[in-house]
Amino acid sequence: MGSALRAEATSPQTTSRPLRAWQQAALGQYEEQSPKDFLVTATPGAGKTTFALTLAARLLSRREVARVVVVAPTDHLRLQWAEAADAMGIVLDPNLTNAVGPVRAGTQGYVTTYAQVAGKPMLHAARATAVKSLVILDEVHHAGDGLSWGEAVEEAYGMAARRLCLTGTPFRTKPDERIPFVRYEEDTFEGEAGGLVSRADYTYGYKEALADNVVRPVVFAAYTGTSRWRNSAGEVVAASLSEAGTKSVEMQAWRTALDPKGQWVPHVIAAMDDRITHLREEGGMPDAAGLILASDQDDARAYAKIVRRVTGKAAELILSDDPKASKKIERFATGSARIAVCVRMISEGVDVPRAAVLAWMTSYRTPLFFAQAVGRVVRSRSPHESATVFLPAVRPLLSLAASMEEQRNHVMPPPKSQPDEELGALDLPPREPREGEMKQWEALEADARFAHVLHSGTAHTGEGTGPAVVVGEEDEEFLGIPGLLTPAQTAELLAKRDDELRLRIAASHRADADDFMVVEDHPDEDDAGRSWRDAAELRREINRLVNRVAARTAQPQAVVHTQLRQSVPGPPSASASVDVLRARRERLRTML
Repeated sequence: MGSALRAEATSPQTTSRPLRAWQQAALGQYEEQSPKDFLVTATPGAGKTTFALTLAARLLSRREVARVVVVAPTDHLRLQWAEAADAMGIVLDPNLTNAVGPVRAGTQGYVTTYAQVAGKPMLHAARATAVKSLVILDEVHHAGDGLSWGEAVEEAYGMAARRLCLTGTPFRTKPDERIPFVRYEEDTFEGEAGGLVSRADYTYGYKEALADNVVRPVVFAAYTGTSRWRNSAGEVVAASLSEAGTKSVEMQAWRTALDPKGQWVPHVIAAMDDRITHLREEGGMPDAAGLILASDQDDARAYAKIVRRVTGKAAELILSDDPKASKKIERFATGSARIAVCVRMISEGVDVPRAAVLAWMTSYRTPLFFAQAVGRVVRSRSPHESATVFLPAVRPLLSLAASMEEQRNHVMPPPKSQPDEELGALDLPPREPREGEMKQWEALEADARFAHVLHSGTAHTGEGTGPAVVVGEEDEEFLGIPGLLTPAQTAELLAKRDDELRLRIAASHRADADDFMVVEDHPDEDDAGRSWRDAAELRREINRLVNRVAARTAQPQAVVHTQLRQSVPGPPSASASVDVLRARRERLRTML
């Protein structure tokens, strides 16, 4: 242990704030065991990235590894990991593609995605074994996303020197897909032996994080309402979100409530906006923001228009096919915009500490997605902060909300004789009607009204049989902070504001949404200041200069590139170091 402490003192750079107790304990356990594989399960927002990079810095400083490879779920998280590593003095290239062989000189590794690894697993295997490498598999449950991803990850990193697996939700919707590098043990399932369950080396759950003030307490505000839709027989059906009789009726009522043409969505957006205003003006969070999760991009665009109509301010619309999506997430995380509307871009791993309110306007209902999405609003910055989640009052979501504090492992039960029953838990997209076939469902209208607050698994409506709860203006300032207002008082407040919101929404709904701009454009931020960003800009500048030299000398661009590499030796620009790229840029300038 003495050598570990000496190495820590000479590590590239320490974090800007002290390590949390769980991070120190997990690091101590790792140092003691020095394992090849180590799985950390920590609730979203607990600080898995800081733990992993601190460990990486120690291993690099002790020369136990010479390279760090991070595998993340999305492209945006590549940048987030690289930024965090850069702050700790570790240079990780987030722009390395599968078209480039060697890792760029001047870096200590790179950040890639599971999709890229699946594209060329042998390339990544070569990089991970060329030198002793620490492979960090962020949200490793993604390696269970189908056989191709899992097999590729296993092929790419099976021979790596060290592997660190991280997850906040180590379970999958499909129970028969084993996650690579995760240890499974025999366990009982439904009273019978033969199942497998994952075992983490270190676990830090939401309950522990809440006790340590690492995450915010969450108040779930459930909204019900009556939905009306037309079925395939042309009949008009009406049902309440919270009182639907069958799963099929409940799902249709839920989908109807989420339809942008109804009243449920604008009503809940107004309640969300009201909560953000309260947090900014009275709750000690002047930069408080909210996230709206939509089922698809069409709904997201429609919801953004509703936000503009109801609140008078443009929402940040973040869609996966937008080339500026990562920049928009970064801008929203550091800016002052009140609400962002997205589909799945902010559902996992993305760090937006000022986001404290979430509106669940999607039909997704898996435990994995729910935990990750709620995790976007629970990251605590100070003890007084709290999070609020607005959601439809449907049984699947209320059940997930009630079990937020439960510990979950990845369970692989024995095969069942009726596999079709498993499909009931999946979020399968509705089948589109064939040509000439009548639609199975058509939304007509939906209203919204406050149902209850869910606290510690118990619903509070604010309509008890005893005397009404009296809440003054001073109490109202503490809405949503457990210990200062009781759950019954919180429910009473939300119910009291419901009629007021309904009047406001009715007035705004009559306005023409098309009169408003949905998303304001913002100037692009400066990309300079980071080693990998410098390299990317230098490559673009070199290409521009090569074009100018080629035009001036009447030579093909390939010839100019060859002459440039002869004048300034080194690898191709895609994998060249910043120093080599700068030298080539200066050489090109002398040729003009």
